[in-house]
Amino acid sequence: MTSRELLYVKTIADERSISQAAKKLFIAQPSLSQSLQRIEGHLGTQLFNRSSGGLALTYAGERYYQMACQILKIYDDFETEVSDMNNLKTGRIHIGVTNHLGTIILPKILPRFNKEYPAVEIKVFEGTTRQQEEKLFSGELDFAVLHAPKHTPHPALSYELLANDPFVIAISRNHPLTGKAQEREGYPYPVLDLKLLKNEPFIMLHKEQRIRHVTDSILAKAKISPPVVLTLKNYETAQSLAGQGMGVTFLPGDYANITSMGCPPALFSIDEKYSPGWDLCITTLRNGFLSRADQYFLSMMRKALAG
Repeated sequence: MTSRELLYVKTIADERSISQAAKKLFIAQPSLSQSLQRIEGHLGTQLFNRSSGGLALTYAGERYYQMACQILKIYDDFETEVSDMNNLKTGRIHIGVTNHLGTIILPKILPRFNKEYPAVEIKVFEGTTRQQEEKLFSGELDFAVLHAPKHTPHPALSYELLANDPFVIAISRNHPLTGKAQEREGYPYPVLDLKLLKNEPFIMLHKEQRIRHVTDSILAKAKISPPVVLTLKNYETAQSLAGQGMGVTFLPGDYANITSMGCPPALFSIDEKYSPGWDLCITTLRNGFLSRADQYFLSMMRKALAG
């Protein structure tokens, strides 16, 4: 079993198609098909089920795929170690970040890092928090910048706290509740009592999104269960609709500050007794390998966000 064979099977599984995998690997399709037949023949079992919808891994194929990811990560780590020996004359960093966090964080770090280490290739994966965690487990990411779970963090992951971002309430500027908020020292916006929102229609994000997890936690601590008028995936849409009076929504303070719209909502702080925030973290596989390039990048990130 060679690294090339592992890569062949992994790529076919990722693409769910021999023809697409062959294009990605820059080899002829018949050659890749023959290689797969030899691998399956040597193992004495099929790795894929063939159907009109494409290729799907069998149980044996799933186990092979998991092993291939782990072994290829070992190969990749070795190449990175060699890069370290060459004083970062070559190298590669695999970063995971959500779209909105990327907007906030990457412009503060990437230009400087690229100037100092122009030969180090940076690959950025933009996806949901769950997708990033899955890619950390498979070894496809060196680290991810994401928001830690509100409850029960995964034991296989390590979370290094960078900053806490309090959530805010977004509501129409014409809503009568805006007059009930109170200025309080230490809060960026007037504080609105959550109990006043118990009967207000809420615009929520989907349950698999971490913003929703934090929202649900805040409402649970306030012991209120307001009606949900709409569920979305895009917080900017939720914010815009809140500004137009369709309902109330919660969103991170940092996100509220990067959004521009024609009818912005009024923003209000939430009393800290409800733990109304999430923790921005550097997330890595526990006891995983970080190259020197990774460490330099993370050092820059810590300094940039601390400032």
